Order: sequence, then C-alpha cells, then structure tokens
Amino acid sequence: MKVLQRVLDCYVLVPEVHVDQRGFFMETWTKLAFQKLSLDFNFLQDNQSFSVKAGTLRGIHFQVGESAQAKLVRCTKNKVLSVAVDLRGKSPTFKKWFAVELSEENKKEFLIPRGFGHAILTLEDNVEIQYKVDNYRQREKERTIAWNDPEIGIDWNIQNPILSEKDAHAPHLKNMITGFEDWS
Repeated sequence: MKVLQRVLDCYVLVPEVHVDQRGFFMETWTKLAFQKLSLDFNFLQDNQSFSVKAGTLRGIHFQVGESAQAKLVRCTKNKVLSVAVDLRGKSPTFKKWFAVELSEENKKEFLIPRGFGHAILTLEDNVEIQYKVDNYRQREKERTIAWNDPEIGIDWNIQNPILSEKDAHAPHLKNMITGFEDWS
C-alpha cells in the first residue's frame, strides 16, 4: 500500500497490484500495511453500493458525533468522483472539501477519517463502490447536507444530478448540528 496524497487529513492510497496473464491480484486493506503507514483504523463493516446512471449523486452523508465513521472507499466498477468535506468545527480546514476520481482502472482508494461528510458522484453508468467503515451504521444518527450548499461550494461540474428524496431535501450545514463542533 502506498500513499499518493494527503489532503485535509484524508488519504489517497494505491495498493500494490500484481498483474499476469490471468488478470490481477491486490490486497485492498490489511491492518499491518495500514499500521506501517501510521493509519490505525479498526474497520467493522463492509458496504457496497450500485448506481445505474451517470450523474447519480449520493451525499453529503455522515453520522453525528461519536457515531461518526471513518471510511475506506474504492470503486470496483467504472468511475466516480468521491468527495470529503471537513465538518470538524475547530479544524483549520472546516468546510473545505477535497475530491478524488476513483475507478476500476486506477484502483485508488480514499481514506476519510471521522468528522468528515462524504459524497459520491457517478461519472459513468453502472457504477459499483465498496467501502469499509470503522463504526456501525445507525440510521437515527445519519445526516445529510445539501449537495449544493453554497458555504461548502463543491464544484460538481453538474447542474441536475440524480438524487434520492433524502438528498434532494437535505438542509445546509449552517442549519444543522453535526456533533463535530468541538473537533479539530
């Protein structure tokens, strides 16, 4: 595992890929490899998502306060834009965002720590993402911020994304409590 980039306490990683005439093999996560990079996360759950159409936007999602989740995200079919937003109220990068293209081809992984919101925009049809989280999903703790919140100002390069009902009616950050107000 190799770190390509660190931005806003998030990491873009690339696993070692072994290719031969049969195809490829890679370890997408091992506790030992992450510990060697001083990235010690205790992942508890794996999730998978499939989106049919390009232009599908999921997020900006997070779980509040101590229910927060760190995520290790990768795209296993086609291509997405994965975006992290710093929601830690005392962080010097509060409300800043960072995006990385994840694809079946580039095999990059995006490590997002607790205290961040996360969103995915599909860049092609039939997209599949898989991600690990270090805290269990708790529906009552889930929150969504408007994808087009002007205070955050993410450049999605899309005017009318395909949204869920929940994402279409999400509030702006200034109108919610994240549970990260005292985090730095």
